[in-house]
Amino acid sequence: MISSVHALLPPSLSPLPSSYRYHTETHHLRHVAAIRFRAASICGLPSKTIPFSCFSVRQSVLQIGLKRISAGLRPVAAAAAAAAGVPDPDGDPNASPAPQSQDPTGGGSEDASSHDRSSRDGVKKKSNPRLNLAIVFGFWYFQNVVFNIYNKKVLNVFPYPWLLASFQLLAGSLWMSALWLSGLQPFPRPLGRRFFLALLGPALFHTVGHISACVSFSKVAVSFTHVIKASEPVFSVLFSALLGVRLYPLPVWLSVLPIVAGCSLAAVTEVSFDAQGLWGALISNVGFVFRNIYSKKSLQDFTHVNGLNLYGWISIVSLLYLFPVAIFVEGSQWVEGFRRALVAVPTPWTFYFWVLLSGIFYHLYNQSSYQALDEISPLTFSVGNTMKRVVVIVASVLAFRNPIRPLNALGSAIAIFGTFLYSQATTMGNKSGKNDIPERKS
Repeated sequence: MISSVHALLPPSLSPLPSSYRYHTETHHLRHVAAIRFRAASICGLPSKTIPFSCFSVRQSVLQIGLKRISAGLRPVAAAAAAAAGVPDPDGDPNASPAPQSQDPTGGGSEDASSHDRSSRDGVKKKSNPRLNLAIVFGFWYFQNVVFNIYNKKVLNVFPYPWLLASFQLLAGSLWMSALWLSGLQPFPRPLGRRFFLALLGPALFHTVGHISACVSFSKVAVSFTHVIKASEPVFSVLFSALLGVRLYPLPVWLSVLPIVAGCSLAAVTEVSFDAQGLWGALISNVGFVFRNIYSKKSLQDFTHVNGLNLYGWISIVSLLYLFPVAIFVEGSQWVEGFRRALVAVPTPWTFYFWVLLSGIFYHLYNQSSYQALDEISPLTFSVGNTMKRVVVIVASVLAFRNPIRPLNALGSAIAIFGTFLYSQATTMGNKSGKNDIPERKS
């Protein structure tokens, strides 16, 4: 063993005399008892009489030996790697890899097939957002129909929209809290003061839009409220231009004229016409248009907060806005109204079930709408929202058997046709690229 170590020394160094005691650090050789015993046996000496320092070798000498062994084995490893087609990690990084043998049976087509698979995956990834958006819109429409039916059923026996609207916001707040606490919905972090300040505006407009719609539902038929709310694209075009969000071409402005005319005709021929119901629907349009515009801005400023989380926080803040005002407006009438509602329904649980469904599906349809708002512009959202009203109007007429005059039906049809022209005009405007407002210099 000693001679082997000496053989690894450079030529300039001669073997050291055996009487020389090497002075080196020994903390790297604390577990060499077996080596000491074997060396003593070779030398013919008892292991206990040999001092440890006699078998301590300088670390530098061992490193020299290991480097020479590595240098001797490197050509062998390089040759084996070249034969296996594996690039040498210690070789030239710019060297070309070893050529691979071509399979005469067509094995070389694996690269082409893998390329095709990656291309198909890319196509799927591009098509997934559209499919997801279609699913979100489908759930949005269904959930909105269920909400409108049971919301109206509650208001027919309990005509206190401020309390019902507050409960619906409470249901949404509890729903989102459960999702966050259970981990089913990732909680957005971090949420600083700037986020909550930016949230105050959209939450306020959401509160205005929601309570105004509930007031309208309590005064007039569901179909009439939604016909008036079909004019939301008019407010969207108007306020988007005034706020500098987007400027639409002339065909878009012309397409909203049938919407205005149709809604006006439907309003003057409505059987259940009520001024508070009309104004409630109009104010609701304004509130939700501002909510959509400022929510889109909030999503751009806080990209780590998706639409669902944003709506959850909007529900919580809106509840804080609305409930104190609700107590002030109609709080003194709730107890007596609750008693009359229980008398008007077959069983108390029927009333509770209606209220619960109105709260749950209110949150669900808004959740779907905010998921859609993540992917589309506020204007496209308004178009989809208007087309949704067609489904809701038909479902409410069938559910409540509301009487419809011929002129009222004609006005509704003209308004819906206006929304179709509007969607076509905005699509052409988007393709031509003439609907964007240039950035304003401050």
